[in-house]
Amino acid sequence: MSHPVSIIIPVYKNTGMFYKYLEINKKFFNGCEVIVMNDFPLENITRTVKKIYPETIVINNKKNLGFTGNVNKGVLKAKRNYVFLINSDVVLKDSSFLKALEYFKKDRKLFAVGFSQIEKGGKIVGSNRGYFQNGLINHSHLSSNIYHLTSNFWAEGGASIFKRRLFIDLGLLDNLYNPFYWEDIDLSYRAWKAGYKVAFTLEVMVEHHHESTIGKYFDQKQILKTAFRNQLIFQWKNLTDKDLIIKHLLNLPRFVFTPGFFEAAVKLPTILKTRKKTVKLFVKTDREILNLFS
Repeated sequence: MSHPVSIIIPVYKNTGMFYKYLEINKKFFNGCEVIVMNDFPLENITRTVKKIYPETIVINNKKNLGFTGNVNKGVLKAKRNYVFLINSDVVLKDSSFLKALEYFKKDRKLFAVGFSQIEKGGKIVGSNRGYFQNGLINHSHLSSNIYHLTSNFWAEGGASIFKRRLFIDLGLLDNLYNPFYWEDIDLSYRAWKAGYKVAFTLEVMVEHHHESTIGKYFDQKQILKTAFRNQLIFQWKNLTDKDLIIKHLLNLPRFVFTPGFFEAAVKLPTILKTRKKTVKLFVKTDREILNLFS
């Protein structure tokens, strides 16, 4: 039986872990299109992947695209109506991700559904909130024990399913955030402000082993600098409520010496150019979205 789902697995190095989990996950792939996106040009992984799951479409990038570019290429390559993004360190427990198809049928405004992720210590994550504090939109995890769909500030790029056409129409993941962080938050926020919905469900559970590629190949200082740089990019690109913009500007002097500030400032012309296109899609205010999670 064929399903309208393309499973996209982005891979960057760490192939031993990826092969191990692909071997476990493959039994739940039946009927889905499976696309593996290899973003490490020095290693061709086609032969090994095909040996594990022959039906896989394997794309070995000729140059490194970063997480956003790699995922976007996979989404554009996909042929099905929905794309299930799954990190290479995620283990499926079953094929319950297909339940999400019913959610989309019931609500035409639904853009994405994030799945619950069981971490190594047993903590369940995947439900997220957003809030404005100290001049910035921030985010944090929410604990949830509700089994029906709940509003989700963003669908995490490593274990969520999206409407493919809308993913493209919203402008895909933004390469401004390369090499990592905030790109999935940005996409979900654009969907919210364009009048669509992002949800979370406990009905679908995956195991997220967090054998982090980022932590393995980038040092902590670089990670923190990139995270703050991208948080600033997010504000400058998406904030439209005048009172929040004023609060942000008043707080800017505090951020000048924070690692990542100047890296964001250098990108400001490109950010503003992108913002001009982005805000044309917005029909809701920042407050309308943030009030959902207050």
